[in-house]
Amino acid sequence: MSTTAVTPSGRAFISDNMAGASPEIVRAVAAAAAGNAPPYGNDPFTDSARRKLSEIFERDVDIFPVSTGTAANCLALAALTPPWGSVLCHSDSHINNDECGAPEFFTDGAKLVTVPGDESKIDPDALGRAVRRRAGDVHSVQPSVLSISQATESGSVYTLDETRRLGVIAKDAGLRVHMDGARFANALDHLDATPAEMTWKAGIDVLSFGATKNGAMTADAIVSFDPALATELAFRAKRAGQLASKMRFHAAQLDAYLTDDLWLGNARQANAMAARRGDGLKAIPGTELLGSPQANLLFCRLPRHTTEQLLAEGYAFYHDRWAPGIVRLVTSFTHTPDDIDQLLDAVRRHTP
Repeated sequence: MSTTAVTPSGRAFISDNMAGASPEIVRAVAAAAAGNAPPYGNDPFTDSARRKLSEIFERDVDIFPVSTGTAANCLALAALTPPWGSVLCHSDSHINNDECGAPEFFTDGAKLVTVPGDESKIDPDALGRAVRRRAGDVHSVQPSVLSISQATESGSVYTLDETRRLGVIAKDAGLRVHMDGARFANALDHLDATPAEMTWKAGIDVLSFGATKNGAMTADAIVSFDPALATELAFRAKRAGQLASKMRFHAAQLDAYLTDDLWLGNARQANAMAARRGDGLKAIPGTELLGSPQANLLFCRLPRHTTEQLLAEGYAFYHDRWAPGIVRLVTSFTHTPDDIDQLLDAVRRHTP
């Protein structure tokens, strides 16, 4: 990967984290800075975000604004598993590859156990075996939590039936279910479903609700559908340094994110640009799309010369991280059709 200090928006495809914040969210943070408000989440911004999330999910929910997706994932998992438990997840999952041991740290040692499946999605038959593996054996960690990513790290999306089936398998074996929703809005746009259908109605107990990748500045949230977890999550958030004294600045971002469907509009834009890019790449001889991207990121195989020339022109993206010749391209809500068309033109010009 080669980047400059500031990559122009139209050439930034490393991650949706490269994008700035939606103007509506910036204005909301500025508004929250005026005057005084009660600390530690007792402010009107947090109350408003909680009400909006309860409306969106069609039931009362407990929310815990946090500063990172890592905090959301790991605090959620810590509330769902004992230290001698195991978290069943896909080998491609973010918690398995990109959290620097944070899940094990926050759970006081619970073990991540990977479950296979195509396109970064857990296979139900493999999960059925995993939930029974050495259950009751005091010499082994005990299957305690299923964690699924929606959308996945390869850009695929679980269908509602797939999520429900995995949820049933987990619940029948006594496991709780967590969803890593770093790109929750992107998956929701693809499925054209309701948030309730994609979560608690499919067996999800706790959701890591991502906002930072989709227009927020520094805010994600833990959303709990089980009232019995509220006290533990509150104490764990405080103990982890995630109970911000000026919580209103996190909450103001979430509140604006949820206002007038900004979060859905941003995801729709990112997904549409990814689809435009995928369709364009498929038409270029010498390139190869990998998997079936359904959200805002895709993997493809490019000739070495093509990759080198794109980097030389100032394009920024991950390459050769997964295998030689493999490139990951991620779109955000800031990308435009012109940005995508210019990228495709560059690929055509530099592909032998």
